Amino acid sequence: MTSDVLTPMDGKIGRLRLNRPKAIHALTREMCLAMTEALLGWREDPAVQAVMLDHAEGRGFCAGGDVVMLARSGAGDGSEARAFFFDEYRLNHLLFTYAKPTIAFMDGITMGGGVGISQPCRYRVATENTRFAMPETAIGLFPDVGGGWYLPRLPGRAGVFLALTGARLDGSECFHLGLATHYVPSLALDDLKARILAEPDKVETLLDEHGAAPPPARIEANRERIDRLFASEEYEEILAALDADGSDWAKAELETLRTKSPQACKVSLRILYDGARVQDFGHEMRQEYAVATRVVQRHDFVEGVRALLVDKDNRPRWEPATPDGVTQHMIDTIFAPMPEGEEWTPL
Repeated sequence: MTSDVLTPMDGKIGRLRLNRPKAIHALTREMCLAMTEALLGWREDPAVQAVMLDHAEGRGFCAGGDVVMLARSGAGDGSEARAFFFDEYRLNHLLFTYAKPTIAFMDGITMGGGVGISQPCRYRVATENTRFAMPETAIGLFPDVGGGWYLPRLPGRAGVFLALTGARLDGSECFHLGLATHYVPSLALDDLKARILAEPDKVETLLDEHGAAPPPARIEANRERIDRLFASEEYEEILAALDADGSDWAKAELETLRTKSPQACKVSLRILYDGARVQDFGHEMRQEYAVATRVVQRHDFVEGVRALLVDKDNRPRWEPATPDGVTQHMIDTIFAPMPEGEEWTPL
């Protein structure tokens, strides 16, 4: 049986190769544990100089996590979902704090859980195939796996825009916003990887040499609109600003937001607001774990996964159905600290 993640040593490079192509390499708990075990082993091994993350075959880098499993668990006692988040977030934190150089190749779809394992890396390579998104509000979730840390640190209000709308970015947009450190044409990747394996002490130089000037970033033309219309921390005020603007762009974004879970959008705004103000990534993961374990057991997540991924009728029935129905008390309950002894902890 072929493993869903390959963890070979290749010369002086440790390799994490996602290998679940039929699911666009969506992460399972077992994949997270396998990567964590490999990283812990390489961390103290003087023979390992750097770590490369990519996908072994098929399209896309990583489409996210196993959300159908999460929804099934959330509809029950939630224990399987809690175990998945606990171990996935430990992997995210381990990558974030890893001392050795880490290089993620975001070639193709990079969403949700794929963002969680690429953004902590020191070097993040985008290509013309990159399709980056945090689309969680469409299924009643929020941008987790560190999204509350990364998104508010993007220029202006770009992170809020991405969190609420789930907008997809291409490789040049990722480079423009700083989500990618390098832009490399996909045809040059094999040579780049081979050179890194041959000269592991020259990672940054080799990345710079293989980097190319990306095409103009489409999002740059909308940055002023994004910063102005997504300026508020109140969801209703963002909707009102888009409605009042009346431009075709604003109308399209407003229509997009009307398909999202109001609860998920308010949770996302709070995650980004709080995340912008914390100074420790471990603290961020503790908060996201508390929120995630509650959100997966609420109606909107189970319903969102049903509508988009199971029945695929694309007609989720959100509860509450409107933003004003999502009370401050509801949000405060979701964000409450975990009971003692049930908190997330790093490795």
